[in-house]
Amino acid sequence: MLRGLLAIDKSETKSAAYWDTVARRWASQRPQQLWRHFCDLLNGRVFAPWLDECNGGLILKTDLFDEATSGEGLYPLLSADGRSVVGMDLSVATAVRAGYRQAGLAGVGGDVRGLPFADGSFDVVVSNSTLDHMDSLDDVAAALRELYRVLKPGGRLLLTLDNLANPVVALRNSLPERFLAGSGLVPYYVGATCGPGRLASLVNGAGFQIREMDAIMHCPRAPAVLVCAVVDRLKSERLRSFLIRSLFFCERLGRLPTRYLTGYFIALEAKRA
Repeated sequence: MLRGLLAIDKSETKSAAYWDTVARRWASQRPQQLWRHFCDLLNGRVFAPWLDECNGGLILKTDLFDEATSGEGLYPLLSADGRSVVGMDLSVATAVRAGYRQAGLAGVGGDVRGLPFADGSFDVVVSNSTLDHMDSLDDVAAALRELYRVLKPGGRLLLTLDNLANPVVALRNSLPERFLAGSGLVPYYVGATCGPGRLASLVNGAGFQIREMDAIMHCPRAPAVLVCAVVDRLKSERLRSFLIRSLFFCERLGRLPTRYLTGYFIALEAKRA
């Protein structure tokens, strides 16, 4: 299945080195513990019903940041019921650390735009907040074509992506990268993304058939991250539980017609023809 570790060319060396640095810092400082826990729970709630429909098989997870640095990520959910999981990350250090921290996880270094796997290797690909760290939508399209290639016929793509239809996300992405990095508002690089219409066009253009698409994470994100940080420092389990319940209460906004205006991420399930 593996074609070997991807040889990252000179144009990608800086990106790989950058994410190595981010992962090391995150692993040593362990910020945003409660917030990352909420994100894992939220993604798990979205992906679990879709995974149940996939009837097991071999799963590829395209980002190992959470599994390597801040918690367990989605790996416990993905590996449940005896499912086998291969993880990959542009940062080889992150892939190695994730494999060390999560027993049974095979971590591989590689670029999602040029995956080091043979055609039709996987039954399911889980790509949560991976493609929104790229420089352009052309890169996103190239990555989607690669994800299509490594899926078996009938295989499923489970994906989340920053939602440009949300005004807060649109404002953030309109600001200069230097300002975002200097202000501390965003802890790492965010790239190009799109709204639900453009994403559907890109996914369909790669050959997929979209089965379901929705908007998730409807809480006011910046204040929520700050409140989570305060609760982390207080180390109160009662406050942690209350805050998690409050954040999930905000997900009721996803039932409204305005869900793509309030959701920070688009969540999508698609099938390879």
